[in-house]
Amino acid sequence: MRVLLKATLDTEKGNEAIRSGKLPELMKETLDQLKPEAAYFGTLGGKRTALLVLDMQDSSQLPPIGEPFFMQLNAEVEVCPIMNREDLQTGLSQLR
Repeated sequence: MRVLLKATLDTEKGNEAIRSGKLPELMKETLDQLKPEAAYFGTLGGKRTALLVLDMQDSSQLPPIGEPFFMQLNAEVEVCPIMNREDLQTGLSQLR
């Protein structure tokens, strides 16, 4: 199932990771492990935010998906199911 992960980084932990030079390494390791379909980075609500589109096969994948953000960056993490255009068309066709 395609999911959207939104990780909102704690400002102090993010600053620490940037100052120490660890943020690029941490993000690379995390992205290499998760292999997102898409990854976007910016600010939402005034905080550093990562938006990742992932294919999650089983709910047991939630801990390894979220923990790097929780443990290393004290991030708030949200995961929700999402659809692309084809998924939406397929779902809507089943309403008839």
